[in-house]
Formats: sequence, C-alpha cells, structure tokens
Amino acid sequence: MVYDRTPAVEPEEYTDVGAVRLCHQSFGDPADPAVLLVMGLGLSMDWWRDGFCTGLAGRGFHVVRFDNRDVGRSTHLSGPGISAWGFLTRRARPVYTLADMADDAGGLIARIAPGGAHVVGASLGASIAQETAIRHPGLVRSLVSVMGRPGDGTGRTAPRMVPEFLRPPPPDPVEGMVRSFRRIGSAGRTAGDDEDVRVTVRRALARETGDGSGAGRQLAAIVAERDRTADLAALRCPALVLHGAADRIIRPDGGRATAAAIPGAELVEVAGMGHDLPRWVWPQLLDGIARTAARAHAR
Repeated sequence: MVYDRTPAVEPEEYTDVGAVRLCHQSFGDPADPAVLLVMGLGLSMDWWRDGFCTGLAGRGFHVVRFDNRDVGRSTHLSGPGISAWGFLTRRARPVYTLADMADDAGGLIARIAPGGAHVVGASLGASIAQETAIRHPGLVRSLVSVMGRPGDGTGRTAPRMVPEFLRPPPPDPVEGMVRSFRRIGSAGRTAGDDEDVRVTVRRALARETGDGSGAGRQLAAIVAERDRTADLAALRCPALVLHGAADRIIRPDGGRATAAAIPGAELVEVAGMGHDLPRWVWPQLLDGIARTAARAHAR
C-alpha cells in the first residue's frame, strides 16, 4: 500500500497531569485516530525515532510520543531509586508506582485525545500501557505490548544480563549505550544500528533536564510491580503482544504470559529480535499497530 501524505511534525508541548508536567510531541493530522507511544526505562521519547513516528502517522494516525516522568523534559522527581541489593532481592520502596505512571499516560490521553487512543508501550512502557488499559479502559481503544510481561514472575531477566542494571554510568554515555545495545539487542546489529543509537543518545542528552537519577526511581517502580494477570483478563479492547524470541532482558515467556492473559490477544514472536527496536522490526510493529487499531475500529 502506498501512503501519499507527508505527516506534519508538531513542536514539543507541555501538559499538566496532576502534579506532573509531561512533555510531548505529535505527528500527523489531529483529526486522525490517536496513538500514544510509551517508552521504556530511562529513555526519552526520542527513542521512538522520527522515522517510526512518521511511518505510523502516514498510515492514518495522529501519533503522540512523550517523556515519562523522571526523564527528558517532563517533571523530574526526587528521592531514592533502588540499591543493587534491592534489585537482586526484588525489594523496593518506590517513590512512585507503575500505576502512577499509567495515570500520567491516562491523564495525557484525556487532555489531548478525549475520545481515547491506541496505546503502544515498549519494555517498561509495555507495563505502563497495560496498567493504563486496566485503570483507564474508557480511554484505551487498543493495546500493543512490546517486550512486556504481566508481572506474574514470567519474563525474568536472564542471569547473565543482570549486570546491565548494575553497571555504573560509563565515562562516555554515547559509546556506553552503543555497547549496551550490542549486548542486549537483536541479532545481526550493524554499524548503521550503532550510529542510530549515537544519534539518538546525543539528541536525548541535549533535551535532558534531570540529573540522571530518574532511571533509578523508574527501576524501583518496575521491581515493585504487581501481578496484573487477573486485571488483564478483564480487558475488552483488542490487543497485540509483540516480543523478540532472542530477548534476554524480558524473556519471551513474559510475552506469552501477557498474550495468554488478555482475551483474544494476538501474539507475534519475532525471530532474532532482542531487547530493542531495530529498524528491520519496524514494518512488523507498524503493521501490527495498524491491524490492532483496525480491530478496534471494526467494533
């Protein structure tokens, strides 16, 4: 199919949701159905790359990406994150919870797309997207959970990947992120993939207004997550679960458990995909989002 429109890219905007101010940006025609993109641990909205967003907008969606609390240009909070011991023993006293982050997303939808939005989340963003669908069912038209898990103990990180969460900040954050994605990412990463990471990290760093401690508080919220299985079983919106068969950060059984919990959910496991969104995965994800949204519109 050929899409003949060039999606418009809007400047960054700010919306207050309770005590949190969220920075967001949109692509495409505001008259089109809304899609809210929710990114993962410690990553700004820049990691939903421009090409992905324009590709989705070109399929007839008004695409909104935003910085979660504690990252990018959204509100940064204060307080402890989680210690290495707390991470290893799965004990955390979070400053805020995944439910709070889901209420951020729900509040943003209510203000910018009161008719509801198709919600797409990756990694931590998948947990937030699931909680948003549970807590704000009237605002979530469909759900796409990428690299996620339902909080029931499935999707545990492979033991040899645990050091990824415990490493001190690298002296060079750009090359440190490149090395991290080489370890956790998909098979067959190329020099082009590495350069894509460099460009995105530099852009994200230029927009960052926090002191770098926000990821620790987000990680504490992840460690303290609840089992969402029963609540996922009560969802009535169409859902897609997309997961990498080579993911060692959230192993594939987490995706399978998520899909099994949601009535009628479609499960897509992508061979060779790790814990990242390389460009070669984009067509499958874009097709999946459009297909899942069409199921919602058909209702």
